[in-house]
Amino acid sequence: MWYSALLLLLLVLCLLSVEASVHHYAGDRFVPKGNSFVVHGGSEGIYSSAPADDSAKHNSYIRFEKVTLRRSKESANFSSGPVHAIVFEVEDRENIGGSAYGGQRAVCCTGDLAKLGVCKQGDIIHRPSTKNPGWPQVFGVSFEVDEEVAALPSKFIPIHKTGMYNLYFIHCDLKLKDLVVEGNTIWKNPTGYLPGRMAPFMLFYGFMSLAFVILGIFWFSQYARFWREVLPLQNCITLVITLGMLEMALWYFEYAEFNETGVRPTGITVWAVSFGAVKRTVARLILLMVSMGYGVVRPSLGGLTSKVVFLGLTFFLATEVLEMVENVGAVSDLSGKARLFLVLPVAILDAFFILWIFTSLSATLNKLQARRMMVKVDIYRKFTNALAVTVVVSVGWICYELFHKSNDVYNEQWQNAWIIPAFWQVLSFSLLCVICALWAPSQNSTRYAYSGDASEEFDRDETTLTLIKPSLLPSKDVHSATEARAVQSSNGLTNGDEEEDKIE
Repeated sequence: MWYSALLLLLLVLCLLSVEASVHHYAGDRFVPKGNSFVVHGGSEGIYSSAPADDSAKHNSYIRFEKVTLRRSKESANFSSGPVHAIVFEVEDRENIGGSAYGGQRAVCCTGDLAKLGVCKQGDIIHRPSTKNPGWPQVFGVSFEVDEEVAALPSKFIPIHKTGMYNLYFIHCDLKLKDLVVEGNTIWKNPTGYLPGRMAPFMLFYGFMSLAFVILGIFWFSQYARFWREVLPLQNCITLVITLGMLEMALWYFEYAEFNETGVRPTGITVWAVSFGAVKRTVARLILLMVSMGYGVVRPSLGGLTSKVVFLGLTFFLATEVLEMVENVGAVSDLSGKARLFLVLPVAILDAFFILWIFTSLSATLNKLQARRMMVKVDIYRKFTNALAVTVVVSVGWICYELFHKSNDVYNEQWQNAWIIPAFWQVLSFSLLCVICALWAPSQNSTRYAYSGDASEEFDRDETTLTLIKPSLLPSKDVHSATEARAVQSSNGLTNGDEEEDKIE
């Protein structure tokens, strides 16, 4: 069931033709917003271009290509009011709309505002920007009687100021209820088609790919040198490093292709998301198994195997769906707005992983200390400290992320927004480096492995450890055995005295 749902999701996403900086409108319907009807045409952070030579290759612009408005034949028996396209920078948002006598803000001119001579009833309310002359950019088209299709004029809008730009199609005609938008708009930055918030990711994933290569060279060289002493746990770490290298490389090529063509490559995005989901799942399972002492103080997980596998599969599916929604088909340059029912399962499963990991670590450390396996105690203490620091830093970063998003409702801080997701990649890579340093293959790897000795036999009870096994002899036999050992001891002392007498 799980695999069928996942395969169906991947098949549907692979068949979609997803575009990003080339914003495509395929029959997008207007939705009511206050007293107006709106279609969101896109939002992107765009860096400024040079004032001269607006047609140059390295300049920024927004271009309208064959954008048409279509209404049904049944609704074509009247001439309509204007349908506008309005492009504005986020700082000029207060110049869109207005209100009479401090009442509710409206986008379309109301009767009260028309009486004040502010605007013409039925038109869109907008005022020129004091900071950016010539903005917002507003233009439109109207329907004539019996006209089903109206084309917006082709327009080339050069961008000379860095900012978050928004495009909306708006009309105020109540009769145009079935109106749809078709066509394309092209959004370009000086360095390519990547939206401004995403542009730093190409360089970031390039550096992350290099970091994983360096880590891989270290790990695989150690693996090749001491392959005879390799533990099952080290094989799992090898898998995580390999998945990380593939994920980082795929993200880099995804952004490079996106930047070059303006069309987001769906296939590469799906593979990058899938490798990332598998890597995060395997990494969490490794942390959990290490915390339980797998391969170090116990040869297997026993009856817990099915529970661990089920938790891993559930986390993979939840993460895969969330990342698909966040990345595949992301058109506008906005922070992730996945629905709450997709975010919550991943957060809950992560919290469950953390709770189970630290509970298991506590139990494992207690057992190791009780058996006086000080070499293993030392490595587990270092591992626990690294995990604790990671969790504390993660909680702090989550608080910062919530603060950032609550104070940046309109994405005005888009130039720094890439740091938030990039930090999680750096943090997970740092923890992976610590684990690689602690469990790197070496000639002493077997010191940390489960040996199967009697001294390493733990009770099946996961929370308690029995140090003295109950005697199978009756109590009187125990007393007699104790007395016998005492007699042997005294005899040993006597014999020792006799030996000394002989020497004298």
